Amino acid sequence: MYQPKMKLTAEEYDILSGKAGEVKAKLMETIVMFGDMFEAPRLVKVTYPNGHLVTSFGLGLLKPVYRTMDELIQSGLKTEGYFTVDPRPYDPKNIHYSLIDKLINAKILYSMQKKYENQLMQVGLKNQNGFTCACYFPEVGNIPKTGDILSWAESSAVNYANSVLGARCNRNSGMIDLFGSILGYVPEFGLLTDEGRKASWKVIIKTTKKPEAQILGSAIGIKVVEAVPYIIGLDKWLGSEMSDDVKSYLKDMGAATASNGAVGLYYVDKLTPEAKLKGQALIKEDAMEYIIDDKEMERIYQSYPIMWKDQDKEPQICFIGCPHLSLNQLNNWTDRIVQGLKNSNHDKVLYQTVLTTAPDVFEEFKKTPKYQALLESGCELSSICPLMYTSNPLTKKRRMATCSNKLRTYSFARFYKEEDLLNLIVGRK
Repeated sequence: MYQPKMKLTAEEYDILSGKAGEVKAKLMETIVMFGDMFEAPRLVKVTYPNGHLVTSFGLGLLKPVYRTMDELIQSGLKTEGYFTVDPRPYDPKNIHYSLIDKLINAKILYSMQKKYENQLMQVGLKNQNGFTCACYFPEVGNIPKTGDILSWAESSAVNYANSVLGARCNRNSGMIDLFGSILGYVPEFGLLTDEGRKASWKVIIKTTKKPEAQILGSAIGIKVVEAVPYIIGLDKWLGSEMSDDVKSYLKDMGAATASNGAVGLYYVDKLTPEAKLKGQALIKEDAMEYIIDDKEMERIYQSYPIMWKDQDKEPQICFIGCPHLSLNQLNNWTDRIVQGLKNSNHDKVLYQTVLTTAPDVFEEFKKTPKYQALLESGCELSSICPLMYTSNPLTKKRRMATCSNKLRTYSFARFYKEEDLLNLIVGRK
């Protein structure tokens, strides 16, 4: 039996020693070893039972994952609450694929998708709609409260939970998220501690207009990397209340800080829960300072590489929604696309354009007239993970455009500002 460095309670030690079963002992050993790596002094209880998992794709190569899942199922173990999981990797129903793309996705890349989804259901997946990177949308309902301790993974979801909701969660990896949700314990270190949540960067916004969320988040992530930033001056553009527009902005900004850097938590002065409660007392005395003005925003934007082989050619596919679009964003994008086509005298978008959102948001949106208007514009609506779309090796040769800094960072996609991407797809000069 593994001898822990951290101090365990009698109950925790009993689980580790196998008194609750061999499989549960393996889970506890993994969690304890994980905590010992980060010098966690103890385990703490998960106070919010609903989890979020990052591993949603049935890649044929992930055989150890499927064996582990079978062990969990055979031993009768499942999460205390339900969990949601990141988006599915492909969507032949709502996205146009070539025949060879379909074959590669279903038969080669994700040959275990159906089996894996069945395994997820047996260990606690909420339902067949539980596939989204934005589980905190009200339509999905996986929303912890300020102060809740979580066992989640997915960089943008953890970032949002810590920052916008004020919950507490480290940036966990795949399977650690599930093990913590089953055991109900996670190691106490990093962003679960008051000291670990102190800001070591003071980011001061001095732009003359509202900074684009994706570029601002990119700038912050590149500068602070994995540290905690306290952002001052953004309330000038966002206000001090969490409206739908503000939540969408923070979602996209946070995702960029988490992917262009490794930010798990940020504060926005006078806006996010802990910043409203404690203010600049959350900033360390020796915090470094980073000023973001118009010039810095433009410098960051101009630094993005264009990795298309033929840089002067037009895109072949455009993705909007990484992370998934909120219902508010989906409505706004539909209005902008429809109006943009009218202004440019086009009936349909010029390039294959895919908007992505959570399945539950998709269902709500389908009830509105805007759904048909979006389809009539030539756009496709899906709940796919745009990043997983690029796992197909054939996509590496395609000229992909996006306004997502996360997708840009992890793929060959070319980044466009939102207005520029809109003008591109509707053919407006």
